[in-house]
Amino acid sequence: MMHAADVREWRDHDVVDAKGKKIGVLEAVYVDTATDEPAMATVRTGLPTRQRLVFVPLVEAVLGPDYVRVPHGKGEVRKAPSIGTDDILPADQEESIFVYYDMAYRPGVNGERQLARR
Repeated sequence: MMHAADVREWRDHDVVDAKGKKIGVLEAVYVDTATDEPAMATVRTGLPTRQRLVFVPLVEAVLGPDYVRVPHGKGEVRKAPSIGTDDILPADQEESIFVYYDMAYRPGVNGERQLARR
Protein backbone atom coordinates (compact mmCIF):
# COMPACT_ATOMS: atom_id res chain seq x y z
CA MET A 1 0.00 0.00 0.00
CA MET A 2 1.20 3.50 -0.78
CA HIS A 3 1.38 5.96 2.08
CA ALA A 4 1.09 9.73 1.96
CA ALA A 5 4.34 10.05 3.91
CA ASP A 6 6.24 8.69 0.88
CA VAL A 7 4.77 11.19 -1.59
CA ARG A 8 7.86 13.40 -1.84
CA GLU A 9 9.90 10.40 -2.99
CA TRP A 10 7.60 9.71 -5.96
CA ARG A 11 7.83 13.13 -7.56
CA ASP A 12 9.71 13.23 -10.87
CA HIS A 13 9.57 9.43 -11.24
CA ASP A 14 8.39 8.00 -14.53
CA VAL A 15 4.79 6.84 -14.62
CA VAL A 16 4.35 3.72 -16.75
CA ASP A 17 1.36 1.64 -17.76
CA ALA A 18 0.92 -2.10 -17.12
CA LYS A 19 3.00 -2.90 -20.22
CA GLY A 20 5.84 -0.66 -19.06
CA LYS A 21 5.16 2.11 -21.60
CA LYS A 22 6.10 5.51 -20.25
CA ILE A 23 3.09 7.79 -19.84
CA GLY A 24 4.95 10.76 -18.41
CA VAL A 25 6.54 12.04 -15.20
CA LEU A 26 4.79 12.19 -11.84
CA GLU A 27 4.17 15.80 -10.90
CA ALA A 28 1.95 15.67 -7.79
CA VAL A 29 -0.12 13.33 -5.66
CA TYR A 30 -3.63 14.05 -4.44
CA VAL A 31 -4.82 12.33 -1.28
CA ASP A 32 -8.32 11.31 -0.32
CA THR A 33 -9.36 13.86 2.31
CA ALA A 34 -11.33 11.22 4.23
CA THR A 35 -8.45 8.73 4.61
CA ASP A 36 -5.34 10.87 3.92
CA GLU A 37 -4.17 8.10 1.57
CA PRO A 38 -2.89 8.74 -1.98
CA ALA A 39 -5.78 8.58 -4.46
CA MET A 40 -4.76 10.35 -7.69
CA ALA A 41 -1.61 11.61 -9.33
CA THR A 42 -0.96 14.21 -11.97
CA VAL A 43 1.37 13.11 -14.74
CA ARG A 44 3.29 15.64 -16.84
CA THR A 45 2.84 14.74 -20.51
CA GLY A 46 3.37 16.38 -23.87
CA LEU A 47 6.16 18.13 -25.67
CA PRO A 48 8.57 20.27 -23.65
CA THR A 49 6.98 23.45 -25.01
CA ARG A 50 3.39 22.23 -24.61
CA GLN A 51 2.97 20.19 -21.47
CA ARG A 52 -0.12 19.46 -19.38
CA LEU A 53 -0.95 17.48 -16.27
CA VAL A 54 -3.28 14.51 -16.68
CA PHE A 55 -4.92 12.74 -13.76
CA VAL A 56 -4.57 9.02 -13.06
CA PRO A 57 -5.85 6.99 -10.08
CA LEU A 58 -3.29 5.38 -7.81
CA VAL A 59 -5.55 2.44 -6.91
CA GLU A 60 -3.49 -0.71 -7.57
CA ALA A 61 -0.43 1.35 -8.53
CA VAL A 62 2.95 -0.25 -7.89
CA LEU A 63 6.07 1.62 -6.84
CA GLY A 64 9.33 0.54 -8.42
CA PRO A 65 12.82 1.83 -7.77
CA ASP A 66 12.45 4.64 -10.32
CA TYR A 67 8.86 4.41 -11.57
CA VAL A 68 5.21 4.25 -10.59
CA ARG A 69 3.24 1.64 -12.53
CA VAL A 70 -0.49 2.27 -12.93
CA PRO A 71 -3.03 -0.27 -14.21
CA HIS A 72 -4.37 2.11 -16.87
CA GLY A 73 -3.12 2.13 -20.45
CA LYS A 74 -1.05 4.98 -21.83
CA GLY A 75 -3.77 5.99 -24.32
CA GLU A 76 -6.47 6.03 -21.64
CA VAL A 77 -4.41 8.20 -19.30
CA ARG A 78 -3.41 10.65 -22.02
CA LYS A 79 -7.12 11.27 -22.81
CA ALA A 80 -8.00 11.79 -19.12
CA PRO A 81 -9.08 15.15 -17.68
CA SER A 82 -6.13 17.50 -17.40
CA ILE A 83 -4.99 20.91 -16.22
CA GLY A 84 -2.20 23.25 -17.28
CA THR A 85 1.17 22.85 -15.62
CA ASP A 86 0.61 26.04 -13.59
CA ASP A 87 -3.07 25.46 -12.87
CA ILE A 88 -4.94 24.01 -9.92
CA LEU A 89 -7.87 21.61 -10.06
CA PRO A 90 -11.12 23.58 -9.78
CA ALA A 91 -13.53 22.02 -7.28
CA ASP A 92 -16.30 21.80 -9.86
CA GLN A 93 -14.11 19.64 -12.15
CA GLU A 94 -13.01 17.13 -9.52
CA GLU A 95 -15.95 14.77 -10.13
CA SER A 96 -15.18 14.54 -13.88
CA ILE A 97 -11.93 12.72 -13.12
CA PHE A 98 -13.76 10.04 -11.14
CA VAL A 99 -16.41 9.71 -13.85
CA TYR A 100 -13.75 9.31 -16.55
CA TYR A 101 -12.19 6.37 -14.70
CA ASP A 102 -15.61 4.94 -13.74
CA MET A 103 -14.94 5.47 -10.01
CA ALA A 104 -17.39 6.51 -7.30
CA TYR A 105 -17.13 10.16 -6.28
CA ARG A 106 -17.98 10.96 -2.67
CA PRO A 107 -17.51 14.54 -1.51
CA GLY A 108 -17.30 15.08 2.24
CA VAL A 109 -20.39 15.36 4.44
CA ASN A 110 -20.15 19.16 4.43
CA GLY A 111 -19.49 19.29 0.69
CA GLU A 112 -15.71 19.52 1.05
CA ARG A 113 -13.51 18.22 -1.71
CA GLN A 114 -12.53 14.59 -1.90
CA LEU A 115 -9.00 15.29 -3.12
CA ALA A 116 -6.24 17.44 -1.69
CA ARG A 117 -2.83 18.01 -3.32
CA ARG A 118 0.26 16.95 -1.35
